[in-house]
Amino acid sequence: MTEYTDHHVPEGLRTRGTVVVVPGRGETRATYARLGRRLAADAYRVRVVDAPGLDGSDLTGSLSRFGEQLAAAVEDSAEEGVARPLVLIGADRGAVAVAALLGRRGAPSAVRPDAVVLAGIPGGGSTAVGDWEDELDVRTACPAHRGTLTEDTGLRRGALDEAVPEDLLAAAYGGDFGTPALILTGDADPLADREALVRTAKSLPRARLSVVRDAHHDVLNDMQHRSVAAEIVTFLEALRNDLVPVVTVDSSAW
Repeated sequence: MTEYTDHHVPEGLRTRGTVVVVPGRGETRATYARLGRRLAADAYRVRVVDAPGLDGSDLTGSLSRFGEQLAAAVEDSAEEGVARPLVLIGADRGAVAVAALLGRRGAPSAVRPDAVVLAGIPGGGSTAVGDWEDELDVRTACPAHRGTLTEDTGLRRGALDEAVPEDLLAAAYGGDFGTPALILTGDADPLADREALVRTAKSLPRARLSVVRDAHHDVLNDMQHRSVAAEIVTFLEALRNDLVPVVTVDSSAW
């Protein structure tokens, strides 16, 4: 079975960049099919990898293995070289793993992206999410996404009860990724630490914290998924333009 799920640029369009998506706790590659299709439709080559396996007793080894796996996925993403810019999108613990990996020395050069998108970064400590219906309520209000999660036989239910290792969170919140960063969080996400996210965004030289109104923990896949995808595409297009926004508002009544 393939280790990746790929979403290709429509025939006849020039590839505008490469996006690699890293899922979070309990999630499978199927969780990000809708996002992958949408970004691919805007001419970005999208590859979704498996969620990283992180051993709390061996975080250094876990991050090294994750870096190697990510490097292999990036290097194998195109027959004639990786289309730049290369952007890593991480969700939940996938976002924490990406941030921690890029903030440490010795990360493979192949995974050094031109930018990162970090979505649904959890706060510290463990959270008792409850049964499956409670977990769905924490994750999303989107009926389509709730159906996708429920019907996915590979998804690990109850995974959000698992605490993210504190050392890993500290590395993610306190590290410097060395690249432009778009941080996404929902203002209805009970797992988020908004104050910590604000501090992290302000501590980085090129970061934007975007808060999605009424969005839950699965901020990439909640009811506002179209607006969130548009925010990501806007970021990708600005990245291609040296972070200068392509569209600015000169006058507005709303």
